[in-house]
Amino acid sequence: MNVTEIQGVFHPEQKVERTDDDMRREFYYIAAGQITQKLLDKGLITPGEFDKIMAKNREKFSPAIAKIMP
Repeated sequence: MNVTEIQGVFHPEQKVERTDDDMRREFYYIAAGQITQKLLDKGLITPGEFDKIMAKNREKFSPAIAKIMP
């Protein structure tokens, strides 16, 4: 089998416009994730609670990175 085309690959020449609001949401999402991770590491929340909180964070902040995360 010969591969002649790869679909769905990022092309660097495709410019993605990001607004200040996009960047702000991304920052808040990352910060919330770090805080949530610290709570998990200290045993203050369970892994199940961590997953639920992170799902809510993805809903609230709608970061671009969430599209590639489980």
